[in-house]
Amino acid sequence: MASDGTPETWLLSRIFVTWVEVIAVGFLGAALGGATSGPPQLIVYLATVLASVGALMYNVDRLIQRRIAEQS
Repeated sequence: MASDGTPETWLLSRIFVTWVEVIAVGFLGAALGGATSGPPQLIVYLATVLASVGALMYNVDRLIQRRIAEQS
């Protein structure tokens, strides 16, 4: 894999991307949760949490994969 930037730059950009994704998912979940009530609101809340964790884990995986590729 070609190295296109320092590890610090890659980390900072990945942190920024993760932050934007989590904020976007949070706002979308809040909007959808506010439009519903009762059990569907709980489902929207749980889906929002799951999507936020998914975005975080995806970006952590990308960082790990890049680190492994740089070392081999």
